[in-house]
Amino acid sequence: MAKRKANGDDKRPTRDKMDVDGEEEDEDASLIDVDFEWFDFDPEIDFHGLKTLLRQLFDVDNDLLDLSELADIILAQPELGTVVKCDGKESDPFAFLTVLDLHRYQEKAVMKQLTQYLQQRTADVEGIRQLREVLSSNSKSKLGLILSERLINMPHQVVPPLYNFLLEEIQTPSPKGSSEALTHYLILSKTYEEVASKLDAGEERPAKKKKASATSAAETFYFHPEDEALQKHALAHCSFDYAKQGDEGASDSKRAFQDLGVRPQGHLILMDAMKFRDAVKAVESYLGYPS
Repeated sequence: MAKRKANGDDKRPTRDKMDVDGEEEDEDASLIDVDFEWFDFDPEIDFHGLKTLLRQLFDVDNDLLDLSELADIILAQPELGTVVKCDGKESDPFAFLTVLDLHRYQEKAVMKQLTQYLQQRTADVEGIRQLREVLSSNSKSKLGLILSERLINMPHQVVPPLYNFLLEEIQTPSPKGSSEALTHYLILSKTYEEVASKLDAGEERPAKKKKASATSAAETFYFHPEDEALQKHALAHCSFDYAKQGDEGASDSKRAFQDLGVRPQGHLILMDAMKFRDAVKAVESYLGYPS
């Protein structure tokens, strides 16, 4: 199924505009028109671009998983998922979204790695009993893992079409088998916390250290803003530390153009399949649907 249509009858978005100056108040600010096109996965074209986006999604833990095998699994089911491109079908993807039936692929080595990884990373996280239950080996739930990533600075308006396409596809019978019978969806994403710089603290050398409030908690920020809408429909959600998080100096290395360091974390959102349509509509309302 080709998602890009060239004629005027196509009601699916094919264009967005980005302000390259970042100065909305300037009437003379330059605008560049970028054609965003939605395509099915193509194993002959998309392997390397998809693998690059998967590395970005798993951040510092990317080498703990066989991402080549994961990319192959995604590309082997082109009836589920979408890539976004700017220079035609032959170009590399700038964004993607797909769902993987964990039961269907449970014997794949990378799926065993991924399930074990998620179980280990969330083992000490409180308040996510339902998440642990659906990830357990004896679970009766049929879990679909939603993976999505995009290049930094991609306009968030490309996201609602990705979810709308997926919603259509999981409800369309496929000769290779679809995810229509899934009972739950697990969305893997990323968040981050801002961390005070140890370098600045060393330079200032205050006479007395301030005591941190016992009740204060670090604010969570979202790499994917749609997560805020999605988790309002969730059974459970949590952020988790990466296995290769690094020391505090790693946060300082990620603070270009700002005073605070950045501490990335993985993020999971568990959703009942019956709530997925409402969640997709919420994403569309929250981010806006491009015309």
